[in-house]
Amino acid sequence: MTFPSFKLPNLADLKDHPISWQAIVARYQDPHLGKSLWQIVNTFGPYLLLWGLMHWSLSVSYWLTLLLAPVAAGLLMRVFIILHDCGHGSFFKSNKASDVVGALAGILVFTPYLQWRHEHAIHHASSGDLDRRGVGDVYTMTVEEYRSAPWWKRLGYRLYRSPAVMLGFGPLYVFLISHRFVSKHSGKREKVNLLLTNLAILAIILLAGATIGFKAYLMIQLPIIWLASTAGVWMFYIQHQFEDTYWKEHPEWKYVAAALQGSSYYKLPKVLQWFTGNIGFHHIHHLSPRIPNYNLEKCFKENPLFQHVTVVTMWESLKTISLKLWDEQQEKMVGFKHLKRIESQ
Repeated sequence: MTFPSFKLPNLADLKDHPISWQAIVARYQDPHLGKSLWQIVNTFGPYLLLWGLMHWSLSVSYWLTLLLAPVAAGLLMRVFIILHDCGHGSFFKSNKASDVVGALAGILVFTPYLQWRHEHAIHHASSGDLDRRGVGDVYTMTVEEYRSAPWWKRLGYRLYRSPAVMLGFGPLYVFLISHRFVSKHSGKREKVNLLLTNLAILAIILLAGATIGFKAYLMIQLPIIWLASTAGVWMFYIQHQFEDTYWKEHPEWKYVAAALQGSSYYKLPKVLQWFTGNIGFHHIHHLSPRIPNYNLEKCFKENPLFQHVTVVTMWESLKTISLKLWDEQQEKMVGFKHLKRIESQ
C-alpha cells in the first residue's frame, strides 16, 4: 500500500537549518489570552445551546435530534482540544487557570483531567518507542511479537484492532467506563480529581433526570458522546498509525525523529479542521506541545521546514484501517495479510 502524497521529513534540513527548531517553535508558544477566551466562548457556548436545542427537538422528531448530534459532537471535540491544550500548559500562561478550565472541560467530555494529562505526557515522552509502549497510545505489536504470541493473545489483539472495537464500542468504553477508574500511573492529585470529576458527572446526570428525565438525557447525550469519542479516537489513530510511521527500540529512539516521522499532518477540510482544533498538524504539536492549537497552522504555513512531512488526506486515511502490525524488517506498518506472505516464503 502506498500513498502518493506522502513526503518523508528531511531531518538533515532541521539539523542544518541556520535557526534551531527550538527557536522557530518558540515564536508560536505564547498563549494569547483573548484568543483562548474567545475559543472558550465559541465552543462551550454553542455546545450548551445546541444541547438545549436537541432537547427541544425531542418534542418534534428524534430524527431532528440525531441530525443535530454530529454538530454537537464536533463542538464536544473542541471542548476536548481545550482540555488537551490546558494539559500541555499551552492555553493560558497561568497553570491555575489551565487546571480550572481543563477540569471543567473534563466533566463535559467524561475525562478526569489530571489523570489524562499525566498519561498523555507519557505518550508524548514515549511516542514511537518500542520499549515504552502501552500508555496513552494505540497499542501496536510487531510482526514477530504477534507471530510468537499464544493464540488467545493474538485473538485479543485482532479484536482490539478491529474496526468494530476501535471505532465501535471501544471509544464509548474508554470515555464512559475506563475513565471512571483510577489508573496505576495516578498519584494522589490525579485520584482526587478523578473522584471530583465522577461526582460532578453524577450530579449532572441526576439533575438531568430530575428535570428533563433520564430517558431524554440518554437520547441526547449518548449519540453526542459516541460520535465525539469515535471521531477523537480516529484522529488519534490516524496521526500515528500510517504506513511509514516511526518505531524504534529505545537506544535508537530520537525525540525529533519520532515527532516528525511518527506524527502525520492530517489534511482536513477547513470546517473539520476547526472542529478538531488544528490537531491535524500533529507533527508540529509533538515537536512542541507548548504551541496553542490556534497557532499550529500559522507555524506550519510560515515555516517550509515543517511542510516536509507525511501528509494524510481523508481518503488516504481510510486505507490505514488495514494496518495492524509494525514490521521491523521493512520498517513500516502492515496488515494481517502480510503474515500469510511471510509464512509462504
